[in-house]
Amino acid sequence: MAKCDFCGKGVTFGIKVSHSHRRSNRAWKPNVKRVKAIVDGAPRHVYVCTRCLRSNKVERAI
Repeated sequence: MAKCDFCGKGVTFGIKVSHSHRRSNRAWKPNVKRVKAIVDGAPRHVYVCTRCLRSNKVERAI
C-alpha cells in the first residue's frame, strides 16, 4: 500500500546503524495519503505521496 499512484514512489530498503555500529535491516516508507482526486475525468480515491500533493501534480476532487 505504501506506494504513490502518481509518481510511483515506494518503500526503500537500507541498513539501520546504531551508535555502537550494530547493523540491522530497515525500511523507509513514503508519506502516502488516501485522497479523492480526479483521475481520467472521474473522482476516485487514490494513494498519493505528500510531495505530489504539495507540488500540485494531483487535482483534488471536492
